[in-house]
Amino acid sequence: MSGKILMLAWMNEESLAITLATKKATYWSRSRNELWVKGSTSGHFQFIKDVWLDCDGDALVLSVEQIGSACHTGELSCFHQNLLEISE
Repeated sequence: MSGKILMLAWMNEESLAITLATKKATYWSRSRNELWVKGSTSGHFQFIKDVWLDCDGDALVLSVEQIGSACHTGELSCFHQNLLEISE
């Protein structure tokens, strides 16, 4: 695990419960109104190593073993565009 930020996604209570039970990252799709297991169609699963809760209890950070890329573009991380570099 590199500590790199891979992506940002939404969870609800059900997706969190499934994630904790299966140790596979499961998210809530706000656009499709459905649960989705990261990697279920691409094979690029995220296996949970740790789950960190913030001080307000309203945000999580998942430490994962990423299989393949996290981003749908094929990049390892969805955060692959550095605005400081782009604006120069």
